[in-house]
Amino acid sequence: MSQKVLLTSKEINIILHRLACQLLENHLDFKDTALIGIQPRGVFLAERLAKILKQEYKVKEIALGFLDITFFRDDFGRGEILKANSTKMNFLVEEKKVVFIDDVLYTGRSIRAALTAIQSFGRPQSIELLTLIDRRFSRHLPIQPNYRGRQVDAINEEKVKVMWEENDGEDMVYLVSK
Repeated sequence: MSQKVLLTSKEINIILHRLACQLLENHLDFKDTALIGIQPRGVFLAERLAKILKQEYKVKEIALGFLDITFFRDDFGRGEILKANSTKMNFLVEEKKVVFIDDVLYTGRSIRAALTAIQSFGRPQSIELLTLIDRRFSRHLPIQPNYRGRQVDAINEEKVKVMWEENDGEDMVYLVSK
């Protein structure tokens, strides 16, 4: 197995600031916006973006939630036992502009599950998608990100591995080949 560095810690930091600025341009004060990290790996990206928006761009209030999609996935109950994560949503999304946040957009199936799962929390005014990595040639569903950190062309046998300091001890993105 070999791995190639796609993004270093410095490059990830630059991308996170660019994504935060793009969100700021479209959502200004965030009073009608909710950032929702898709469990499990989108949570780290969502928390990091919320922190940048608050500390560096002085956004006062950000509705930040974490959405578990385990029981809404189309592969739930098909062989492999999936471990559920916790949903943390201290607000309704009714009439809010929701931004789903995930680390890698691959087939689009996780986002489809998130679209179904979010209905339990109200009817959003709109839904956007932000991803750190967009694997554009691997889509099974017609889903595209509104905000993307980096577009990666990887064949199906290759895997994109996103590592976060909070969980993995470093900020890095690798392309892993078998």
